[in-house]
Order: sequence, then structure tokens, then C-alpha cells
Amino acid sequence: MKRYFRRGAAALAAAALLLAQAPQAQARDLSLADAIAQALAANTGLRVTAQDERTAAAALREAKGQNGFSLTGSGGLDASQSKGEDRTDGLSLKLNGTLPLYTGGKNEARIDAAALGTDIAALTTERAREELKYSVIKAYFDALEARKTIAVDQESADNYQAHLTNVQQLYEAGSKARIDVLRASVELSDARQTLIKAQNSYEVDLATLRNLLNIDRSEPLTLTDDFVYDTFDISLSDCIGYALRSRKDLLVDRYTLQQKELAVKEAKAGLRPSVSLSAGTGLSQNFEPKGRDSHSWNAGVAASWNLFDSGVTRAAIDEAEAARDKAALALQKARQDVDLAVREAYYNMREAEHRMSSTADAVGQAQQDYYIAWEKYRAGEGIMLDVIDAQTALSKARLNEISAQYDYVRCKAQVVDAMGTGLTDSERAAAARLDASVLQQAVTPAGARQDRETKGLAARQAEKQQAAEQPGQAAAKAAEAGENARAVAADAQETADDVAGELAGNEGAE
Repeated sequence: MKRYFRRGAAALAAAALLLAQAPQAQARDLSLADAIAQALAANTGLRVTAQDERTAAAALREAKGQNGFSLTGSGGLDASQSKGEDRTDGLSLKLNGTLPLYTGGKNEARIDAAALGTDIAALTTERAREELKYSVIKAYFDALEARKTIAVDQESADNYQAHLTNVQQLYEAGSKARIDVLRASVELSDARQTLIKAQNSYEVDLATLRNLLNIDRSEPLTLTDDFVYDTFDISLSDCIGYALRSRKDLLVDRYTLQQKELAVKEAKAGLRPSVSLSAGTGLSQNFEPKGRDSHSWNAGVAASWNLFDSGVTRAAIDEAEAARDKAALALQKARQDVDLAVREAYYNMREAEHRMSSTADAVGQAQQDYYIAWEKYRAGEGIMLDVIDAQTALSKARLNEISAQYDYVRCKAQVVDAMGTGLTDSERAAAARLDASVLQQAVTPAGARQDRETKGLAARQAEKQQAAEQPGQAAAKAAEAGENARAVAADAQETADDVAGELAGNEGAE
């Protein structure tokens, strides 16, 4: 027996050593403000949108260059021979420069349209930041709601477990039927299924949040903020008026309409003449026979006018005018969509606010109802269905309260987003840190504490970091671990000997 006990003590010591050396998964404390700042500084989709600003700036430079001076060069080696004459070999070089003086307004329209394109790109990026902020707020509160839902479902499962235990005891005492035990077992199984789904929803919500923040997709997070009821005192009409004045995407549609009007102007330039200034110089040198070198230059003003092109220019004008009219209708529809979006979010926010008021006392009443139903059942005055219905009503009341609270904060954030409310100064500072580089890596967060929520997924990262350590550090840690193992094993062996001696003495006494 002493031999077996020693083996068991050694196994326990080894297990204790492994647990002591296992990397502690750390969870990052994350507030809502920190989450928004992190997303604005690192979100991949935002970096993609920001690339359009570079494209628009390049298009503006291209449009301006088309209205400036251009220089072309050409040259070649020639060899020729006619019948009865000597062969001629020579070199020719030419330089020609042109400067458009008048294009009927075409180049000017292109430059103005390209300048509007830079404004459109900047506004699109700014609107993308506002929408990203709302997405982060929604994902953050989705995760908080899922976490509270887990707590409710866990309590429900615990209640069903306690109920099943009590019913089994009553059944063994002969006061309840076997069918009550079976029914309680089925309800417990259903409660556990609901709990599993809630836990999965929480993990999915956290994954969505990590994706928006562009952090390690397995990093544990601890959400530090929670629901706070802040009143929203702005009227619906004021919200709509502000949105129609401030929405960046509406400004984009207005600028797009102006671009289409400039496109009509550019198309109509085909009906007007164009004038350009040109100058050039040329050099011709003969290798064989020699003495036939020449040098020339030219300068002048040229004009051209498209007198007839079988209706091509007129068709281009009609096409541009149709695109302009379409852009005008698109702007009108966008204003209607903004109006609807603000109204929908506003009404949903007020609905959630009323639901919060109506569910304030429902939880307490449902708790009393469950207690009464259970006590009546234990006393033999109630039936199993009353207990199940009371538990279902209690869970529903709590979930309704949670749903109303988080629907309110989400819809409130949606109203603010639909109004086109801009970023705060601190959020703009975070957005300014956005690196548009394609090769940017995910930001490694700082600040951590013990993991309590995400099942220790960060342990993988700790293992990778440990494997990547320098060989010298790894050897030092291995030596230290060996010493700790020998010390623990020695203590365990001493304890095992003492206990085994006591057991042997007890056996001898018996």
C-alpha cells in the first residue's frame, strides 16, 4: 500500500507542477471608448476606404496635367538608296511641345470634377468612420447582452436542476409520480440547450467585436462598460433636419450631381473649337554622304473644330444629361432614405424606452410567482405545469428586461449615426493614427488581467511566445523548472512517507 501511495503522491506532485507552469491566459479590459478608438486606428475596412483618397488625388493631378505643357521627342536612324544614286545613311531628332490654349471648357470641367472627387473621397472616409463607430457600439452591447443572457439561462438551468433534485427526493419518498421526474429532466435538458446557444452567441459577438477592432482573433476580452440609461431629449423633427444638413453621404450625392453637370459641360465642349500653341525643333545629320546636315524649328497656333461626326457628340451630350438627371433623382431618393432611417431608429428607441418602463416590476412579480408555484407543488396543492410555467415566465421577464435595455442603447446609437453626428476630438485623434499601409499588422493591445470569460483561448498565444524565446532563456527556464520539480517531488515524497507510516501504524494497531 505504501508503494501505491508513493506513486499517487508523485503523480499529484507532477500535476501540481504542470499547473504551476501553465501560462495564465490574460484578458484585456476593454471600455467602449477604447474599443471605438482601437477600431478607428486599426480597422482594415477603413484602410481600404482610405485608399480612395489617394486615387482621387492622383486623378486630380492627371486632370491638371492634361491642361498643361507637354513635350514629346522622336528620332531615328535612316538608310536609303535609289537606283543610280549613292546610299544615304542619317540620323534625325525632333522635339515638339504643345500647350492647350482653349478646349471649349473640356479641361476645366475635368479639373473641377476631379477636385470634387477628392472631396467625395474624404467625405466617404469620414462617413465610413461614423458607421464603423456605430458598428463597434452595436457589437459591444450585443456582447454585453449575450453575457447577461448567459447569466439568466444559467440561473434557469440551475433552478431546473434544483427542481429535478427535489422532485427525485419527493418521488423516492413516495409523494410524487415518476412522470414528474421525467418532466423535470426534460425541462432541465431544454434549459441546458438554451444555455449552450447563449454561450455560443456570446463567443460569436466577441469574435465580431475583435474583427472590427482588428486585434488577435483569439484574444480574451473583458468588457468593462455596461448599460447606462441616458435620456435622449432631441425631437424627431430636429433629428431629421440635422441629418439632412449633416449626413456625409448626402453631401457625396450632391457633389456627385455636380460632377455629372460638369460631365455635361465636358460633352458640350465637343461642339466648340479647340486652340493650342505648338513649337518644335529638328535636327538631321547624314553619315554618308557627308555635308547634308540640316536644322529646323517651327512654332505656331493651331485650331480645330469638329464640324460633323455623324451625331457622336450629340449622343455623348444626351448620355451625360441622362446621367445628370439620374444623379438628381438619386439625391432625392437618398434624402428620403435618410428621413426614413432616422424615423425608424427614433421610433425603435422610444419603443425600447417604453418597454424598459413596463418590465421594471415584471421580474420581481415573476420571482414571487415562481416561489409560490414551487411551494404549492411541494405541499401537494399545485401541479408540475405550474412550476414550469412560472420558471418560464421568470426567465422571459428577465430576458425582456435585458433586451429592452440594450435595444435602447443600440437604437439610440443608431439615431445618432443616422443623424450623421461627427466624431469627437478624441475619436478624430484615434482615426488620425490609422495606417493606410497594406502591410500593417494588427495592433497588439496593452494592459491585461486574468482571463475569466473566453475559455483561456489566449493560452495559445502564450505558448507561441514561449516557443519563440531565445535558447539561453529557454535553457535557464528549463533549469529553474527542473529545480522546482525536484523540490516539489522531494516535498511530495516526504509527505507520502509520513502518511504511509501513519497508515502502516494504523494497520498494525488493527
